[in-house]
Amino acid sequence: MKLFVAGLSYKTAPVELRERLAVHRSRLQCSGCRLKLRGGLDEVVLLSTCNRVEIYGVTHRQNSDLARLFQELAEDTGLDFAPHIYVKEGLDAAKHLFSVASGLDSLVIGETEITGQVKHAYQSAQAAKLTGKRLNRAFQSALQVAKLVRTETGIGRGATSVGSVAVELAEKVFDADLSAKTVMIIGAGKMGEACVKHLAKRGAQSVLVSNRSPERAEKLAAEFGGRAVGLGESRAALIAADIVVTSTSSPDYVLKSVDIAELLPERGNRPLILVDIAVPRDVDPAIQKLPNVFLYDIDDLEAIVRENTKCREHELARCRTIIAGRAAELLARISPAPGRILAPQFPRLPDWQWAGALATA
Repeated sequence: MKLFVAGLSYKTAPVELRERLAVHRSRLQCSGCRLKLRGGLDEVVLLSTCNRVEIYGVTHRQNSDLARLFQELAEDTGLDFAPHIYVKEGLDAAKHLFSVASGLDSLVIGETEITGQVKHAYQSAQAAKLTGKRLNRAFQSALQVAKLVRTETGIGRGATSVGSVAVELAEKVFDADLSAKTVMIIGAGKMGEACVKHLAKRGAQSVLVSNRSPERAEKLAAEFGGRAVGLGESRAALIAADIVVTSTSSPDYVLKSVDIAELLPERGNRPLILVDIAVPRDVDPAIQKLPNVFLYDIDDLEAIVRENTKCREHELARCRTIIAGRAAELLARISPAPGRILAPQFPRLPDWQWAGALATA
């Protein structure tokens, strides 16, 4: 049996294609089951974030049609994902998993949110009995490696975040003065919250929060001395806002071009910055054609982030050395040579210790 990963990411596919494959965390188990059955996989873990959709699996088949699995996810057999898909097997698959879990393959090198996303994807698959001894060992090792990389290297020190990039963009439009600007957040998730925190630190004092859950909106608004906005107030809030950050899990556009166009006369000539960090996207791309409206989606942030992370690239060599060694040890454990007995390189931990490791990863 072979360990493999097949996926596409911000490196290989634009956001308009990735959003066709996005799987909400509540549906990871259901989608994983479908992939396991349709793909004839022995084990599977599905990872879906704003920057990547990846299928980690174990299969006894020699020629699995992996591109078809992505059509299954998109529920559209007419889409051709093949040019955008990367496939890695064996040792390369293990290295890739460890790199992803450690934040080395992220848009923001060294970011830590991906570790929690990998952990959730694994635990969802494990709870649905989609994993076996090979993926269990692979993902448990990945979470250990992620912790080791953070403690043994400086790769995450001072990491540039999506939130700080949003600030950088806003300061360019408003000549670095955010003190009198109103920020509106639509969707009070972690990424949206992070953006608002950075904007508030750089001087933005008026914060409006709109969220499907009123309780969550009120809690986040109170944290920044802002105000929760109900559905009936959204039009007035958009007129007042200078910077709008969207981060919902809606499958459809939350802000449409026609609606924003209707608001512009009431805004005068004030610039409006829209930062869409959702996948699928929250903001209609046609909005960027409107006058005095500046729209940035998750892909637009990539060039800025890459420039800002160059200072940490010297740490990558140390990280890759750790990952290469641990990946080789993993493969020796799950794929020993025929007739050869290998002593395990990781100590065999009882279940309660694995649970402790996972809880603190």
